[in-house]
Amino acid sequence: EYIRSSYFNKKEDTRFSSSVGKFVGFTEQGVKFAAAWNNNPSILSRAKAQKEVYCLNHVPVYYNNILTKS
Repeated sequence: EYIRSSYFNKKEDTRFSSSVGKFVGFTEQGVKFAAAWNNNPSILSRAKAQKEVYCLNHVPVYYNNILTKS
Protein backbone atom coordinates (compact mmCIF):
# COMPACT_ATOMS: atom_id res chain seq x y z
CA GLU A 1 0.00 0.00 0.00
CA TYR A 2 1.27 3.45 -0.92
CA ILE A 3 0.44 6.30 1.48
CA ARG A 4 1.41 9.93 0.98
CA SER A 5 0.53 12.35 3.78
CA SER A 6 0.81 16.13 3.93
CA TYR A 7 1.24 17.91 7.25
CA PHE A 8 0.77 21.51 8.35
CA ASN A 9 1.65 22.67 11.89
CA LYS A 10 2.29 19.06 12.97
CA LYS A 11 -1.24 18.01 11.97
CA GLU A 12 -2.05 15.69 9.12
CA ASP A 13 -3.75 17.79 6.46
CA THR A 14 -4.31 15.36 3.58
CA ARG A 15 -3.54 11.75 2.77
CA PHE A 16 -3.49 9.69 -0.40
CA SER A 17 -3.90 5.98 0.16
CA SER A 18 -3.60 3.55 -2.74
CA SER A 19 -6.17 1.26 -1.12
CA VAL A 20 -8.74 4.07 -1.10
CA GLY A 21 -7.60 5.44 -4.48
CA LYS A 22 -8.19 9.11 -3.69
CA PHE A 23 -7.08 11.96 -1.46
CA VAL A 24 -8.77 12.41 1.92
CA GLY A 25 -8.70 15.65 3.91
CA PHE A 26 -8.54 15.75 7.71
CA THR A 27 -8.70 19.50 8.31
CA GLU A 28 -10.91 22.19 6.78
CA GLN A 29 -8.10 23.27 4.48
CA GLY A 30 -7.16 19.65 3.76
CA VAL A 31 -10.70 18.81 2.65
CA LYS A 32 -10.55 21.67 0.12
CA PHE A 33 -7.18 20.50 -1.19
CA ALA A 34 -8.34 16.88 -1.40
CA ALA A 35 -11.46 17.84 -3.33
CA ALA A 36 -9.43 19.86 -5.82
CA TRP A 37 -6.83 17.10 -6.26
CA ASN A 38 -9.50 14.41 -6.66
CA ASN A 39 -11.18 16.45 -9.41
CA ASN A 40 -7.92 16.77 -11.34
CA PRO A 41 -7.35 13.53 -13.29
CA SER A 42 -3.64 14.17 -13.88
CA ILE A 43 -2.86 14.56 -10.17
CA LEU A 44 -4.97 11.54 -9.26
CA SER A 45 -3.42 9.29 -11.93
CA ARG A 46 0.08 10.43 -10.94
CA ALA A 47 -0.61 9.55 -7.29
CA LYS A 48 -1.97 6.12 -8.30
CA ALA A 49 1.12 5.49 -10.45
CA GLN A 50 3.41 6.11 -7.48
CA LYS A 51 2.38 2.74 -6.06
CA GLU A 52 4.03 1.02 -9.00
CA VAL A 53 7.12 3.23 -8.78
CA TYR A 54 7.78 2.86 -5.05
CA CYS A 55 6.00 -0.24 -3.81
CA LEU A 56 5.94 -2.82 -6.56
CA ASN A 57 9.59 -2.33 -7.55
CA HIS A 58 10.87 -2.64 -3.97
CA VAL A 59 8.74 -5.49 -2.66
CA PRO A 60 10.97 -8.29 -4.05
CA VAL A 61 14.09 -6.64 -2.58
CA TYR A 62 12.60 -6.24 0.90
CA TYR A 63 10.98 -9.68 0.75
CA ASN A 64 14.27 -11.39 -0.09
CA ASN A 65 16.08 -9.52 2.69
CA ILE A 66 13.47 -10.58 5.21
CA LEU A 67 13.68 -14.22 4.14
CA THR A 68 17.47 -14.32 4.46
CA LYS A 69 17.38 -12.87 7.99
CA SER A 70 14.67 -15.12 9.37
